[in-house]
Amino acid sequence: MCLYIGRVAGEHQHTHAVSVNADRRLLTAALCLIVAYMAGEVVVGVFASSLALLSDAAHMLTDAASIVLALIAMRLAARPPRGSFTYGLRRVEILSAQANGLTLLLLAVWLGYEAVRRLIEPPPVAGGLVLGTALVGIVVNLVATWLIGRANRTSLNIRGAYQHILTDLFAFVATAVAGAVMLFTGFDRADGIATLVVVALMAKAGIGLLRDSARIFLEAAPAGTDTGALGERLAGCDGVAEVHDLHLWTITSGEPALSAHVLVRPGYDCHRVRREMERLLREEYQVDHSTLQVDHQPAAAAPAAEPYCERSHGPVHRPAR
Repeated sequence: MCLYIGRVAGEHQHTHAVSVNADRRLLTAALCLIVAYMAGEVVVGVFASSLALLSDAAHMLTDAASIVLALIAMRLAARPPRGSFTYGLRRVEILSAQANGLTLLLLAVWLGYEAVRRLIEPPPVAGGLVLGTALVGIVVNLVATWLIGRANRTSLNIRGAYQHILTDLFAFVATAVAGAVMLFTGFDRADGIATLVVVALMAKAGIGLLRDSARIFLEAAPAGTDTGALGERLAGCDGVAEVHDLHLWTITSGEPALSAHVLVRPGYDCHRVRREMERLLREEYQVDHSTLQVDHQPAAAAPAAEPYCERSHGPVHRPAR
């Protein structure tokens, strides 16, 4: 039996560490900008009696929380594996993404209720203050979006934070439009309508984060990867008789991993077959971490025989005849 675990080269790890440090600086700068503006927006929102501004501030609070969680998760994920945590703490990032998504949905429910109530009985709103604050918010979010957009968005946390800031940008545009409508027409219900737009964007972002993080926790294959086709490609490698116990999952954002049991036909070099399969996984599926258990097929085994393992997990893949 030939057992091999694919590893990431040291040079790649060094480059990744440099990238993480740069990401931290970019996220910290965006966090400071968001928190400073959010505090001012709450004051103006209360003074102007604008739920749209307060909903924008609430969304910015979740943005700030997501960035803080991302920074904490990045620090914890950098710790080396030890003890019973054989993968280290890299999935802390996914936990923070789930918490962030759930918070977004809870805020969307509360703000949606308040928006409907204000549509029924709209209070007077200072449209000029709403418009001015929203225009400043657009500028602030453009800068924050640019900062986070430069970070590594293969991370679920960073991608989530980026989506949130982008959502805020659209929300501020909606709030600015509502402020202009209230200022020039006196239609106070525009504040509640703008809030519902923000609620829809928050719900969309929250559901997306929960869905993506749940896929990782349930150890589903990376989105867009056809595991059946992958198994057929591996079984089609020269010298392969059968591939079973094929598992493809994601350790954390951007880190897919694969394990499989491979049977090689008699007379073939199992090491050469294993190297060919690793090359295929790396170049076609971007899987750098693979664990392949390679055995020689018993000489008496027929191509259509029962699986080599008594309790094989998942479908069996054999070369096309």
